[in-house]
Amino acid sequence: MTAPTMEHADDRKADALAITAVTCLEDRAQVTRSGRVELAAGVQRLRIGPVTPLAVDRSLRAEVVADDGTATAIDARVVRVYTPRSVSAPGADAHELRRLVYDLGRRQDALSAREDVLRTRVALLEQARADLLRDITEQTGFGVTEPERWSGELDRLTDEGERRYDELHATTGERATVVRRIRDAEAALATAVAEDLELTATVEVVVEADRAGSAELRVVHLVPCALWRPAYRATLAADRRSIEVESDAVVWQRTGEDWSGVALSLSTARPTLAARPPSLAEDRLTLRDRTQEEKKNVEVDLREEDISSVGAVAQAATELPGVDDGGEVRVLAAPAPVHVASDGTPHRIRLTTFTTACEPEAACAPELSPYVSQVVRFPNDAGHVLLAGPVELVRGSGYIGRGQLDFAAAGEEVRLPFGSEDDFRVVREVTESRTTAGLTGRTVVTRTVTLFVSHVAAPDAVAPGTVVVRERVPVSEVSAVEVKVRRDLCDPAPEAVDDQGIVRYDVDLTPGGRRRMTLVYELHASGKVTGL
Repeated sequence: MTAPTMEHADDRKADALAITAVTCLEDRAQVTRSGRVELAAGVQRLRIGPVTPLAVDRSLRAEVVADDGTATAIDARVVRVYTPRSVSAPGADAHELRRLVYDLGRRQDALSAREDVLRTRVALLEQARADLLRDITEQTGFGVTEPERWSGELDRLTDEGERRYDELHATTGERATVVRRIRDAEAALATAVAEDLELTATVEVVVEADRAGSAELRVVHLVPCALWRPAYRATLAADRRSIEVESDAVVWQRTGEDWSGVALSLSTARPTLAARPPSLAEDRLTLRDRTQEEKKNVEVDLREEDISSVGAVAQAATELPGVDDGGEVRVLAAPAPVHVASDGTPHRIRLTTFTTACEPEAACAPELSPYVSQVVRFPNDAGHVLLAGPVELVRGSGYIGRGQLDFAAAGEEVRLPFGSEDDFRVVREVTESRTTAGLTGRTVVTRTVTLFVSHVAAPDAVAPGTVVVRERVPVSEVSAVEVKVRRDLCDPAPEAVDDQGIVRYDVDLTPGGRRRMTLVYELHASGKVTGL
């Protein structure tokens, strides 16, 4: 790394200051440049460059740490200028290209008009030849023959047609050549205009030192056109008892500067969001007496609702653009210096890798899907949070697809699906009956859910273990409607029913085995209830 030398106000030479650290944010990056400088006593101006013209001015700050004495950065600013490019630019001859394009365009128009005229003449000659041949045929039929005149006219038309054909062919070839020259001239003109001037930028730092000596100069600023997103790869062991999780960061950047050998940090901070809380608006609540009709009837309806949990909250946050960090800024660091080129392509950087024990589970929700899926549960032993992101799934048979990893705190349990178990078949049937008491008007709705689970594997196949089948029953929010699971009518009785209405069955099946499960539940509604 070349250390920038001290520059006085009248010396405008700029020296390079290498990028040593980058903090990649959600939609931009914070770039840190640092290096050693030699300072003279008094006020002096250091000029660092070139830097990317995309540097955000208001984020620029400079720090000076002197080895001996005191040094202070008084001012720092980004200076942008348009300068000729280092490559040979056409400069003053650019107008000649414009004139050439104009002249070639006029020549093309003239050749196109000439080509149209020639095509018309060729068409007339062909029509005249056809008319002459028809006239010869008609006159011969009447016994009139003029061989000498006919031969002379045919020879004249043939000669004229060949001459016009040759002229048309030459005109068409010349027009094609002019079109190619126009294309080449326009490309040269575009290059000349683009390479005429380029925007360059430098950082000017005014430093005051009480004595001469060496110092460490650090310049920090934000740049757009850079972002990162988390990505993962999960490999399930053959015995399904351990899992390896590789945590990566995918970085894109087109800031105009390559990041070579930098210490890279990944942050979920959003510096563009306002720091102050939102303003509060009035929310007026009014009370009114219920009408007689409302007192007589209770209107209910059946609605779908997601079950709230840590994972569900994180999943809801992914609907917003950006990285889901659980509401708190997270910072991850690359274990070694990295190189990220300014090419706009994704660069995958390995952050951490851990292997931990997992608990496999063959899960099925017949109401949503007739397939049995392999799901594993394992603790997050990465030593840091796992942000929500795509995950590549690998098991014994190889790569099986991509999934979604939800946000998980350190030590929190993570659930990942690893595809379906094709040796299982699940069939679901639902029947419903309704009875209403004539005296009280009380309605009882009885629903019977019958599940058939079959393991169609070969007799010597390895069973995946217990299949967990989950069904759900409605959960009432009003006292006028009551939901009861009839355990006495269920065959077999469910293993558990939680307060969210999820009914769980643990099914053990050997290869070739079958199980039938019957779930019966009732909805009791008083006579006031409508809409059920």
